[in-house]
Amino acid sequence: MAISADLRSALRAEVTARMAQDPAHDLAHLDRVWANAQAICDHMPSRILLAASYLHDLVNLPKDDPERHLASRRSAEAARPVLMARQFTADEIEETCHAIEAHSFSACITPNTQTARILRDADRLDALGAIGIARCFAVSGALGRDLYDPVDPFAQTRDPDDKTWSLDHFRVKLLRLPDEMLTARGAELAHDRAARMIVFLDTLASEIGTRLPDDWRA
Repeated sequence: MAISADLRSALRAEVTARMAQDPAHDLAHLDRVWANAQAICDHMPSRILLAASYLHDLVNLPKDDPERHLASRRSAEAARPVLMARQFTADEIEETCHAIEAHSFSACITPNTQTARILRDADRLDALGAIGIARCFAVSGALGRDLYDPVDPFAQTRDPDDKTWSLDHFRVKLLRLPDEMLTARGAELAHDRAARMIVFLDTLASEIGTRLPDDWRA
């Protein structure tokens, strides 16, 4: 079914009323995910994809919460009454909720529909590029993590630990995302954004008196 003129506005209002204060998972993040989803989609975007984009973080637990892996499932359950109120059919609700459940990195749920694959790629694109850098350090700062290990900033003689050092998150997760994309267009966009992150890391390495190791570029 086509997207109605006011559905996006209604969904934005719905999530605005519920969102916790989190600069990395705010309304702007949802707007970017929807824009990414449209960029990835190889057909006319559906209202299912729109709803999934705006409701995927309806329940947003902190990154260090022991139940973080359950956030996407809880978001899907919280989305059901919202979708019912917007006259989504039972099949549309199931497809939307599956996409929401499967978008999460920590949930480890396989996306079984194209909508779910697009949403997962769209959400992960927002962890890359300039905005990905900003979000990474925003989250790390909120959790009280140091920028980098001053002795071994690029984890050449130790195991990467992104629960302690913000910079390690690039190695542990972010730079791996392009090879894990599920759509061809998503992968193309992700590799382009990751290349911009490498430029940043090169500059950072230079400013702290070292060089970016080759194994971070792979």
